[in-house]
Amino acid sequence: MGKIRVRERVEEIAGFCDVEVPLVVVGGKWKLVILKLLLDGPLRFGELRRGMPGVTPRMLTRQLRELEEDGILDRAVFAEVPPRTEYSLTPLGESLKVVVRELAAWGSWYRDRQSSSPL
Repeated sequence: MGKIRVRERVEEIAGFCDVEVPLVVVGGKWKLVILKLLLDGPLRFGELRRGMPGVTPRMLTRQLRELEEDGILDRAVFAEVPPRTEYSLTPLGESLKVVVRELAAWGSWYRDRQSSSPL
């Protein structure tokens, strides 16, 4: 039986709306957090999970697989006992560093702005 694809394919996005492409590739609750954590270098599954309180192992696995399918991150499995798996950004993923850092800076600015504005 074939694999069910739940998310929209980049090829299906209208050509006039390129802003939707990154939303399809890195959209979702956890993908940008994963990318932010990987900016400083490769991490193992457990390290990623500890950096993301609230994510379930199943959801983290799903998000990692989608990012890998889209060429954003690489999964390296080392033949050790116990097996070790590391996730790192690919060159395509590295190209998102500036975007992720800018979004994080904007998020910090926005949070400060919201907390300082009167109700």
